Amino acid sequence: MKKAALLIVIAIIAFSLLPAQGVREEEDSGMLRIGISKMLAHPALDAIEEGIRDYLAERGIEAEYDIQNANGEISTAASIAQLFDTEDMDLVIGIATPTSQALANTFTDIPVVFSSVTDVPAAGLDGIANVCGVSDVVPFQEHLDLIERLTGARRIGMVYTSGEANGISLMEGMRKTAEEHGVELIAASVANSAEVRTAAASIIDRVDAMYVATDNTVVSALPALSDVCSSASVPLFSADTTSAFGTDVLIAGGFDYYDSGRLTGEIVERILSGESPEDIGTVYLTSLELYINVSVAERLGITIPEEMLADAAYIIRDGEDISE
Repeated sequence: MKKAALLIVIAIIAFSLLPAQGVREEEDSGMLRIGISKMLAHPALDAIEEGIRDYLAERGIEAEYDIQNANGEISTAASIAQLFDTEDMDLVIGIATPTSQALANTFTDIPVVFSSVTDVPAAGLDGIANVCGVSDVVPFQEHLDLIERLTGARRIGMVYTSGEANGISLMEGMRKTAEEHGVELIAASVANSAEVRTAAASIIDRVDAMYVATDNTVVSALPALSDVCSSASVPLFSADTTSAFGTDVLIAGGFDYYDSGRLTGEIVERILSGESPEDIGTVYLTSLELYINVSVAERLGITIPEEMLADAAYIIRDGEDISE
C-alpha cells in the first residue's frame, strides 16, 4: 500500500511538470488570434463567416479563431465581447449589428471589423478610430418596385425586431419608401425569432404582400414566416437570397453574403498590412442578385416577366435551381 501511494505521488508531481495545454498554449503560439461574434446561426450570417475564413486562408493568413454565437440575445453579444477581452485577441469581427456594437463598446485598442450592418450611423459605428467594416444597406426603392410590379400591392406587411437598432432602422426605411409610393406598411414587432410566426399571423389577413428585410432575428425564422404566407396565399418578398432556398419566398433581391464575407476578409487583410480602420471606414455592398421561385408564382397566379427571369441569378422550380 505504501509503495502504491508513493507511485501516485510521483505521478501527480510528474503531471504537474508537463507544459500547460489548451488556451495557454494558444496564447504562447504567436499566431494571429481573431474573435468572431455572430448574432445568429442562419444561412446568410454563416455564409459571411465562411467567406471571411476562406479569403484569409487563401491569402495565406493563418489565424486561431474563437467563433461565438449570441443566439439572438443582445445580452449574450455583450458577454461574448467581454469574453474576447479576456482572451488577448489581435482583432475582433462582429457579424450583424448588435454583436458589432458590443465589440465596439468593449474594444478601443484593437481593430473591430463589422459585417452585415445595415445602418452604420444609426448603429453608432461610424467615426470610431478602430472600427470599420461592410454595410449591406437595403435598396428599399428597388424592392418596392419589384413588389408593385408583380402584385400591385397597396398594403404590405413587415415583421421586424423592435429591440435592435437594425430592425427599427429597416422598418422605418421601408415605411418611408412605402409612403412615397402611396403604399401602406402594416408592421408587427417581435422580441425574438420564436414570436415571428404569431406576429405574421396577426397581420396576414390585412396585407396584399409580405416583406422581410435583412433583420437577422426575422430571417432566422423565415421558414415560419413562409408557412404563414403560403397558407394565406400571400406573396412573400425577401431582401436576403441566401436564406430564401427551401422556403416559399416568391422573389428575393439581395446580396451574396459569401462574397460579403470575403470582402470583410479583405478588410482584415488591409488592416494586417498596416492600413488603419479609420482610413478604411465603411465599405458598401452594391451588387444585387435576384432569386425567383416560379413554382410559387404559378401557385399564386403571378406571371414573372421574361426580362426579370433573364436577370435572375436563381430560378427555382420544385425546389431545384433551374437557372443556367
